Amino acid sequence: MNQSIYAAGKLVARGIFFCTMRVRQLRPEIAEQAGGYVLALTHQGHLDPFCSATLIRRRMRWLTRKEFYKHRLLGWLLDRSGAIKVNRQGTSAGAIRRAVELARAGEVIGICPEGGTVCGGEAVFRGGAIKRGVCSIAIRAGVPIVPCVMLGTHALSRVKPWLPFKHARLWVAYGRPINPPEAKSTRATRDALAKKLSEAFKNLYREANATFGFDDSDWP
Repeated sequence: MNQSIYAAGKLVARGIFFCTMRVRQLRPEIAEQAGGYVLALTHQGHLDPFCSATLIRRRMRWLTRKEFYKHRLLGWLLDRSGAIKVNRQGTSAGAIRRAVELARAGEVIGICPEGGTVCGGEAVFRGGAIKRGVCSIAIRAGVPIVPCVMLGTHALSRVKPWLPFKHARLWVAYGRPINPPEAKSTRATRDALAKKLSEAFKNLYREANATFGFDDSDWP
């Protein structure tokens, strides 16, 4: 990872956020905890990882679909920001191994366990499916999973929210860390951890809505 490029990019991003975004967060200190962990982030908009990496002060390593590397400039930036390329159509064993190594070394691994942008009943906080890669990384690395529900990113694909004077809104809730079992990564252990994570997402979503004054109908 080119740390100077990462630091410069985060500085620019935080400047943009300062001018455009109003953010409310629940338990943001959890994301700043020391040591390696896996941040499991909801995915209602394409900019969720960007927003998360901007808000969390710690350096992050995001698992990123290889399709984003087709754009030369974006691929260059992703490489130098330390992203981990994932092939969703084939095997992602190499990406999992790399993520495990980095998590064991004390870094933060970012992943959207829904596998892509989802809405409605497919959203993980409404009981949608969770891909097991997040569980495999946590179990093999022996690090906790921090669930994070991010709301409002579905509206950030338009120009207006990014204009100055804080038109954009973002609500973020961090759940308490979920420790993996002290066992090998097997289908049974991954399924058991995924069940715990799924319940944590649903509970966190209900808490976020109650805290921020929303209900389920306010989100796609």
